[in-house]
Amino acid sequence: MGSLPKQTLPIINFCAKNLEAGSSSRLSTSKAVVRALEEYGCFIATCTNFSSDLHEAIFRASEEMFALPTHVKTLNTSDKPSHGYVGQDPLKPLCEGLGIEDATTEEGVQRFTTLLWPSGNDNFRETVLEYSKVVGGLDEEVMRMVSEVYGITNSYESLHEATSYLLRLIKYRAPVKDETRSGIVPHTDKSFMTILHQRHVKGLEIMAKNGEWIVVDPSPGAFVVMAGDPCMGWTNGRIRPSYHRVIMEHGSEVRYSLGVFTFIKDVEIRVPEELVDEDHPLQFKPFDHFKYIHFIYTEEGTRSKFQLRDYCGI
Repeated sequence: MGSLPKQTLPIINFCAKNLEAGSSSRLSTSKAVVRALEEYGCFIATCTNFSSDLHEAIFRASEEMFALPTHVKTLNTSDKPSHGYVGQDPLKPLCEGLGIEDATTEEGVQRFTTLLWPSGNDNFRETVLEYSKVVGGLDEEVMRMVSEVYGITNSYESLHEATSYLLRLIKYRAPVKDETRSGIVPHTDKSFMTILHQRHVKGLEIMAKNGEWIVVDPSPGAFVVMAGDPCMGWTNGRIRPSYHRVIMEHGSEVRYSLGVFTFIKDVEIRVPEELVDEDHPLQFKPFDHFKYIHFIYTEEGTRSKFQLRDYCGI
């Protein structure tokens, strides 16, 4: 018998026709989104409103930023774990990243730009803001589709009003000699949702339910939409977070990628009553997103094999 074909992630087209309110195309697209999130914890979204010019511009901006001296990049600090500069870490030697908080707002992007370029950098600021708004819009469409299929639009609206966006610009260098090939170890994200965008160097891998690692090929108009732990908590376990990693090849080019991460601030995330019944008993207590993030860095959190359940599971 021949070997089974390798798995691939679902690809869902977010064209204007498939987003039209009340249309059969939107309904079928929404159901495909939920099926993919329940089965894989992620899917690939293709977006017709994302131009190749913006793809090239945002990665040029990323290269320009990473070319800054380390002492400048390390000015990017935050009181939230993994929101500021990450790099020069012997446990993750291949990876370097910076975070732009409130990346869909003029104020957030301006604050970051002024920090790194005190005299200003209008091209970087404008490109990052445009990119973040496009990807933030994709996140909103995905979440509205999920809430429509599950019949929990009121619950989503309260979360939507409390959503903030973090843009992380990420760079991985190739390993040398006997150095680890691991850019990022296998993990689930602690954001509510994550939308990843790759340039052209492979590296991102998603674990399927059978344990197979699915390599995600880069494409300019494609975004990997991933559920994080808090989304699983909100949907009472229906949507599972995506377990993923980054593996770099020896001799490969530098790998640039972008991640837009959503966080819920100032309101508790709680399971909607519509998602609790005899077949689906309540699995999670209401929880604060940022308190959960701080928990995973505690001794108990780092030892946990199922952090969300240990933090707020019933």
